[in-house]
Amino acid sequence: MEYVIGSAAGLALGAIACFVWFTRINRTTFRKRDDVLAEARTQADRVVVDAKAESLKVKEGVEKELREERNEIRQEKAQLQKKEDMVERQRDALAGKEKWFNDKSREVEKKEREITTKDEELARTIASEKETLHRIAGLTKEEAVKLLLDKLEPELEADKANLIRKRLDAAKEDADREARRVISMAIQRFAAEHTADTVVTVVDLPSEEMKGRIIGREGRNIRAFERATGVDVIVDDTPGVIVLSAFDGVRREMARRSMEKLIFDGRLHPTRIEEIVEQQKREMEEQINHVGKQFLQDNDIMQVHPKLVTLVGRLKYRTSYGQNVLQHVKEVGHLCSVMAAELRMDARIARRCGIFHDIGKAVDQEFEGSHPVIGGELLKRFDEVKEVIDAAANHHNDPDANFPYTVLAAAADAISASRPGARAESMERYIKRLQDLEAIAKGQQGVTGAYAIQAGREIRVLVDADKINDNQAIVVARDIAKLIEQQMTYPGEIKVTVLRETRVVEYAR
Repeated sequence: MEYVIGSAAGLALGAIACFVWFTRINRTTFRKRDDVLAEARTQADRVVVDAKAESLKVKEGVEKELREERNEIRQEKAQLQKKEDMVERQRDALAGKEKWFNDKSREVEKKEREITTKDEELARTIASEKETLHRIAGLTKEEAVKLLLDKLEPELEADKANLIRKRLDAAKEDADREARRVISMAIQRFAAEHTADTVVTVVDLPSEEMKGRIIGREGRNIRAFERATGVDVIVDDTPGVIVLSAFDGVRREMARRSMEKLIFDGRLHPTRIEEIVEQQKREMEEQINHVGKQFLQDNDIMQVHPKLVTLVGRLKYRTSYGQNVLQHVKEVGHLCSVMAAELRMDARIARRCGIFHDIGKAVDQEFEGSHPVIGGELLKRFDEVKEVIDAAANHHNDPDANFPYTVLAAAADAISASRPGARAESMERYIKRLQDLEAIAKGQQGVTGAYAIQAGREIRVLVDADKINDNQAIVVARDIAKLIEQQMTYPGEIKVTVLRETRVVEYAR
């Protein structure tokens, strides 16, 4: 029993010892296993890190190679694009050269055809000239000259037109610009009234009963008045007025004053009429002298013969185409002085020329001849300076002018006469002037129509393009202008415009 118990105890102790031993062994084994596993994990982590690092290096190397390859491909592509652009430009250049070569080829062909045509024309001309020479050999001198002139006439006509055009262009190139500047300067520095005088004067009456007293018994009063004054008295149905009519402004003004004085006085009979008229004649002479003196003083004109003073005063009662002549000469004198100052000439002499240029109109109804001729003779008789005499005598005839002041007077005269409202004319005379203007133009060869426009300041002339060439059109315009100057009387200037055009009409059916 004890043996069994001892055996059992020994076995138990052995089992416990074995368990302890195994437990220790297992602990050691598990510790070693954990160590091995930890080391294995560490090594695995190290391997993984190394693998990742190696992989990154490989990836970076691959990416670097890819970038280099892409750069090389991009550079090669850019070079290829440059080469393509260069090839395109070269192709365009070649196309342009080809076009230029084709154009030149066509020009050469055209020139060759023209040369061939000219050679043919030259050959025909030579043949014609030879034939002409053969004919001339059997002609007289007069016949040969006529034949030669007939052949040269078209060329001479063209040369004439070209010469006229060149001379006109050369003369106008500088003259027009300076003339416009001077004239515009003179015009803008002068303002004038735009009214026109008439040839009748209206006298107001206090009552209708006065008309019978003016007429008188059997018309003796009105006949005595007309005989003493030299004017026509018109007594019509117009209420409250009578009309005095006369072309002489001085007589008409004297008659107006006499009639007003007689109406105020109330004593109307032939003897009283003659007394009043004589009294008004003396007063008119004094008034005319006063007007002349005052006018010349206002315009700074000194040392004037007394007779000229009277003539200047008479211009107040003289009209030209409805324009008051005293106002007209005032304008002309001012314009002359302004233009002379602009041209660095003597403004005082220029003003004097303008003031006296129409002095002949003061007495042109009493003497034979035109007012320039009469004015020149009067100024010469009263010892005026030669520039003033020449301006009065030649301001309507520029080619005969001997001094530049005459040209200024002619220009200023035209400006004053042609400004709007300066002159008036009847409807019949106006229409007659336009008809004469168109008739002169239509009388020229090759003219198909003529139209006066701008109140007769311009005429448009239509010519046949088949009969009149460009050079001949210049000659036609100049010929019409010359005929207008020779055959017509007009204020200012008239512009002649020749129109030549070719119209081609076709119908599509």
